[in-house]
Amino acid sequence: MAMDVFGLLGNPVGHSLSPPMHEAAYDELAYDARYVTFEPAPTDLETAITGADALGITGLNVTIPFKQDVLDLDLVEPDELATRIGAVNTIDFEPDSSRSNSSGRATGHNTDAAGALRALREHDVTIAGADAVVVGAGGAGRAISFALADAGATVAIANRTESTAHDLAADVPDATGHGLDGTVLESLLAEADVLVNATSVGMEEDATPVPADALHGELTVMDAVYQPLETRLLRDAAAAGATTVDGAWMLLFQGVEAFELWTGQDAPVGVMNEALRARL
Repeated sequence: MAMDVFGLLGNPVGHSLSPPMHEAAYDELAYDARYVTFEPAPTDLETAITGADALGITGLNVTIPFKQDVLDLDLVEPDELATRIGAVNTIDFEPDSSRSNSSGRATGHNTDAAGALRALREHDVTIAGADAVVVGAGGAGRAISFALADAGATVAIANRTESTAHDLAADVPDATGHGLDGTVLESLLAEADVLVNATSVGMEEDATPVPADALHGELTVMDAVYQPLETRLLRDAAAAGATTVDGAWMLLFQGVEAFELWTGQDAPVGVMNEALRARL
């Protein structure tokens, strides 16, 4: 039986933490597989996916700058959630005879959404009926907003460019769009249960997109930023008595979701978590 090969398609991918996380799972389960990175030129996405399929690669994760571009290819049939989010981050190459869709194409999924939900649920957060605030309306903000709304939360999306927040809110069930001027966040967060930072603020500098005095002890605060693990937002949230969820949890669970999608096995979450955090 041939070894299964999985990989990551992006440019650049040298910084990726996915290989050690997935390979730790293979080792734990004695599963004959490898996880490798591929860095095609931005213009060579279609060729790369065609080649991966021809080589018998079992599955691919997809990252910047290709998540949106995959949707434009006839090679991959995105599922309903990936289509709504507007991005594919996981491709499943099943044998032609067993492909679940009628086209015979590979299937495209977005595990960022499920990863965010599992990260929150890992911390005993009830999402159904919750009032959630998502800061950021880019790729991560889209996935997280859809995930929260589909799980029964009321979602307020706040973004520096307010029109982008309104555009996303129009796509997400029962969501509202807001800017970040003045006391908007203070007002939104006063009665909120969940806050998610889906921007990159806090990654390159000791900064936060949310005023510290807007945070309170009834909140759960998740930051999609995972380098550093303890961002200024999470420090402020902890000081306010809030429950904090660092960005490595979302990174972990999107990988767990991809692993389980590809293999049909329960992922060894603890082992994957240890491998990931050892490199952060």
